[in-house]
Amino acid sequence: MNFKKITLSSAVLLAIFGLAGCGQDTAPTASTTDVSTSENVKAVTYPKTKKVDVVDEYFGTKVTDAYRWLEDDMSAETAAWVKAQNKTTYDYLAQIPYRDKIKSRLATLLDYEKIGMPFIAGDYNYFFKNDGLQNQSVLYRQKADAPAEVFLDPNTFSEDGTVSLANIEFSEDGSLAVYLISEGGSDWRKARIIDTKTKAVLESELVDIKFSGLSWLGNEGFYYSSYDKPKGSELSAKTDQHKLYYHKLGTAQAQDVLVFGGTDAQKHRYVSGEVTKDGKYLLVYAAVSTSGNKLFLQDLTQANAPLVAVVDNTDSDTHLVASQGDDLLFVTNMDAPNKRVVKVNALALTPKNWQDVIAETDNVLSVSTGGNYLFAKYMKDATSYIQQYDLAGNKVRDITLPEVGTARGFSGKKSQSTLYYSFSNQKTPSTIFSLDVASGESKVHLKSKVKFNSDNFESKQVFYRSKDGTKVPMIITHKKGIVLDGSNPTILYGYGGFNISLQPQFSSTRAAWLELGGVYAVANLRGGGEYGKAWHNAGTKMQKQNVFDDFIAAAEYLISEKITSSGKLAVMGGSNGGLLVGAVMTQRPELFQVALPAVGVLDMLRYHTFTSGAGWAYDYGKSDDSAEMFQYLLGYSPLHNVKAGTQYPATLITTGDHDDRVVPAHSFKFAAELQAKQAGAKPTLIRIETDAGHGAGTPISKTIDQYADIYGFTLFNMGIKDI
Repeated sequence: MNFKKITLSSAVLLAIFGLAGCGQDTAPTASTTDVSTSENVKAVTYPKTKKVDVVDEYFGTKVTDAYRWLEDDMSAETAAWVKAQNKTTYDYLAQIPYRDKIKSRLATLLDYEKIGMPFIAGDYNYFFKNDGLQNQSVLYRQKADAPAEVFLDPNTFSEDGTVSLANIEFSEDGSLAVYLISEGGSDWRKARIIDTKTKAVLESELVDIKFSGLSWLGNEGFYYSSYDKPKGSELSAKTDQHKLYYHKLGTAQAQDVLVFGGTDAQKHRYVSGEVTKDGKYLLVYAAVSTSGNKLFLQDLTQANAPLVAVVDNTDSDTHLVASQGDDLLFVTNMDAPNKRVVKVNALALTPKNWQDVIAETDNVLSVSTGGNYLFAKYMKDATSYIQQYDLAGNKVRDITLPEVGTARGFSGKKSQSTLYYSFSNQKTPSTIFSLDVASGESKVHLKSKVKFNSDNFESKQVFYRSKDGTKVPMIITHKKGIVLDGSNPTILYGYGGFNISLQPQFSSTRAAWLELGGVYAVANLRGGGEYGKAWHNAGTKMQKQNVFDDFIAAAEYLISEKITSSGKLAVMGGSNGGLLVGAVMTQRPELFQVALPAVGVLDMLRYHTFTSGAGWAYDYGKSDDSAEMFQYLLGYSPLHNVKAGTQYPATLITTGDHDDRVVPAHSFKFAAELQAKQAGAKPTLIRIETDAGHGAGTPISKTIDQYADIYGFTLFNMGIKDI
C-alpha cells in the first residue's frame, strides 16, 4: 500500500466503516486485567473488521476466507483498516510506562561507530561506515594512508532514510560501478551506473529490477535479472517468470538483450547470471524454487555461442567458486548433502567429469576465495570452523578463531595478500580481523565500539530432544548469575526453513533485551541448514510439523530447566519464522505468554498466489498440489487454525506496508481472525510500519522504535511493572 497516494478525510473514513457495518462485523473488546501491571490500562476495543465470506473449494472441501478483501493493498478500505489498527496499537503501546526508557537504551546501544570489512575495487579500499544513528550506512573509500572520503551516501537518497542501498557491484578494474536502490523496503529496485573516478551518474537509471544479482562484462555492460512488471498491485501481484538481461552501457533499457527466460522452455522463477573474473564465461543459474538450480555456461569469447547445460535439473544446488582459464571450480550438494568443491574443464562439463577438490565431510560446507586460496567455512553444531586450502585442494592450515561463534568473510581478489573476516557470537560484539594468507596470522583490525559489557553475560549451547527423539541444539544467552526459578523473561527465537542456518552472532537490539534481564534462546530447528540437506528436508512439505515440534520442545526444555515459565515466555520469528510462531501459538496457546510473529507467512492455502510465493513450494508444497497436501497445509495454517473461545498469548503482529515478499495481507487476515476469536483478556494487536518492507534497508530510527515497542509489549504482558 502506498499511503502517500491515499489521503482520507474523516468523512470518508466514517463512510468506509459505515460500509463495513453492512457485513458481519467483529469488534470484540479485550482488557488486560490478567496482567499485574495493568490496573490503570484501558480496555482494548478493536476496530470493526467486516466479514465477507469468500468460499474456495479444494478437492471437494470448502474453505471460507472471510477477510479476503484485506488482500487488496490498493483499496482505500484496506488503508482505512490499517490506519484504525495502527491507532489502536499505538494507543495501547503508549500506556506502557517504560517504553521510552527502552527506546533510549536501544538508541544508546546503536549509537556507536560501525565499520564494515574493507574490500578492494580498483585503486581503493572501500568500506561501509555508520557514525552511530545514521539511518543508512555510508560507503567510504581511501587510498593507502590517504584520508577516507565519502563515495556514496544513501542518507541523501531520501529525507527519512526509507530509500536504501540494496547492492553495489564494481567492474573488475574498479572504474565503474552499478548500484541498486530500494524504496520503502520494496524488493523492486532501480539501478544507477556511475564513474567511480568522478562519482558521476553516467546514464538514466534502470527500473523494475527484482531479485537480481549484478555482474559486469569488462567495462562494456552488465547482467541483471527481473520480472515483467505485474498488472495490478506491484506489491502483491504474482511474479512468475524471471529473466536475465544484458545492459550495454550507453543504450536505453528498452534495448537490453534478453539472455535467458521469456519462453515456456526457459520459464523459471529465479534466474541470475555471473561472469568469470577473466570475462571468458557466463554462468546462468535457473531455479523454480528456493532450493535446487539448473546451471548453464556460455563462452563469451565466441560470437553467438550457445548456452550449454552443465546441470540440466533442479535436484541439487551448484554455484561457481572460482575459475582458472578453462578450469572451473564449483561448490555443490549433488551427491554430497553437506556440499563439496569440484573441478571440471569447460570443454567437458558434465557431472561425470567432476573431480573432488574438497570432499564432503560430516559438517556443512560453504566456500570463499581470496589471495589465490580457498577457504572452507564449516559449520559444526551451528558454529564456525575454518580451513585454508590451495586451489588444488591441498589443506594449508586451520584458521584459529578466538572462541566458539561465527566467522564470516575470507574473500577478496586473487592478488590480495591480506583478507578480512569478522567474528562474533550472541554475547560478543563483532570484531574484524585481518588475515595474512601466507602465514595464516590473524590480527585485530577493528574492535566494536558498542557500549555493552559482554563480561556480564554468558552464552551456552544445549541439546534437547524433540517429540520424535531428534536431538536439537539451542544457544541460551543471559546475564551471569540468574536464578533458575522460572521467573526470567525469555524470548525463544526460531526460523526452521529454506536451508537457512541460525549461527550465533551479536545484535545491539538483542543486547538491549539481555540488559533488561531477559534470556534470549535460539533453537536450530529442522528445516534449516545447520546439518545439511537432510536436516533441511526433514522440515519441508509433509514433514513441516517437525519444525513446530522442535520449537515446542525447546519451549518445554526452557520451562523444565526453570530458566523460565509459560507466564514469562515469548516466541519470536520473522518471515518463515513468523509462520513458525503462528503455528505454535495456535497449536499450543497455553505454552506461551507472548507471541511475536513478524512479516509471517500465515495463509498457507494462498501464499503461492502472491508475488514470487510459488517459489517457496519446495519447503511448503501447495494447496493445489494434491488433496493430501491441501489437508496437511490446512492442518497447520495459522490463519485457518484460530479457534473461537481459545485464549491465545498476548500477540503483537508486525509487518510493513511495502513488504512485497511476504505480503502484509497474511498479517492483516491473521490479526482479524485473532481479534474476532480471542477469548480472555490478552491483547491481540498488529503494528504496520509505513514505508517499510520485509526488513532489509530499514532505517535505524524505525528499528529503534520497533524494538522498543516489541520489548515493551513483551515485558508488559509478562507482568513486569518497572525496569
